[in-house]
Amino acid sequence: MTTVSHLECSKTGERYEAGKVHNLSSQGFPLLVRYDLDKARRTWSRESVASGPGSMWRYAPVLPVAKPESVVSLGEGFTPLIPVPRIGARHGAPHLFVKDDGINPTGSFKARGLSCAISMARELGLTKVAIPSAGNAASALAAYAAAAGMESHIYMPRDVPQANYIECKAFGAHVTLVDGLISDCAKIVAARAPQEGWFDVSTLKEPYRIEGKKTMGYEIAEQFEWQLPEAILYPTGGGVGIIGMWKAFHELEALGWVTGKRPKMIAVQVEGCMPVVRAYQQGAERSEFFENASTVASGLRVPKPLGDFLILEAVRKSGGTAMAVTDEEALAAGIELAEREGIFAAPEGAACVAAIPKLLQAGALDSRERIVIYNTGAGLKYLEAYSTRFPRSAGGETDKLGGLITPR
Repeated sequence: MTTVSHLECSKTGERYEAGKVHNLSSQGFPLLVRYDLDKARRTWSRESVASGPGSMWRYAPVLPVAKPESVVSLGEGFTPLIPVPRIGARHGAPHLFVKDDGINPTGSFKARGLSCAISMARELGLTKVAIPSAGNAASALAAYAAAAGMESHIYMPRDVPQANYIECKAFGAHVTLVDGLISDCAKIVAARAPQEGWFDVSTLKEPYRIEGKKTMGYEIAEQFEWQLPEAILYPTGGGVGIIGMWKAFHELEALGWVTGKRPKMIAVQVEGCMPVVRAYQQGAERSEFFENASTVASGLRVPKPLGDFLILEAVRKSGGTAMAVTDEEALAAGIELAEREGIFAAPEGAACVAAIPKLLQAGALDSRERIVIYNTGAGLKYLEAYSTRFPRSAGGETDKLGGLITPR
């Protein structure tokens, strides 16, 4: 099923044996899964992909799961690539698309990474998993752990969207709300996991979530008939999507499935939490902890991504950039996308819509380019955030009869 060969440290290149339980490298850096791509090229063709399942598991030869029975799937991935001509026309980008991951199980792109991580946990014999999360990763972990019959432990900031909290409880997870940020939640999980026998599936602290996320890059290539677009805008919290897609493009090139220049990778953040943007502007290799992080886009409230050096490397090597918008700009753009195109995006994805005119004006994008906005979640999971745009009147609305219709 898989062509995995080994794992390696993303910083030093130190090799690790596949098929074993791993978290970070010995130097404290994320591990990356490597494949025998020569073997994959001989035994797998891009023409055969279309006959695979209508999920991210159509790319199984370059995913790490060795046994088909280990796969825990709820139908994640292979989400639509939707042209948005009205938004594009308004902002002078006629070749604009939205890759809508809001229709994934549990309503976000996190389903990809957690499907892969929980599948590998099952294959490796793990039964208890834990995660710190700003919201959507927790929902996805809870769902896939439930599907796998595993015990899940979740630590989330107390002010996460209500949808995330209720989802996790409904899936039977053990949920702890923390007065603080995701970074505070991560410290608790790191301290308790060894004592409790939990496997820590924090962002980039295990090797397999990135493998599920990289399928976003494979899908974009397939949906553009193996011709990559010129630019991809990605809402960047932990930034695993950028890291994963950059890895996917490398693998696709090695397979001989794509040629030419890779897309410009553009990291979009919000002004209330912009560690990657600040590091990019300063020419730094790593970001610094962003104090007092605050934003309605909970998935972007990550004060210091563990894989910041990998995000910045992909942005710079691709000729991309990093930009921040305000919360208000993101919410306004989300409403515009809904009104003009019928797509109700999470504030994270909406932030990318808000960035389009700024990037065009700055010359970072060209109107002739094919531009993909990655929407990472469903707007319905952020009703508290969007409710500020639509306050209800004190008395509400009445029906035409002027009163209530009561049942007999």
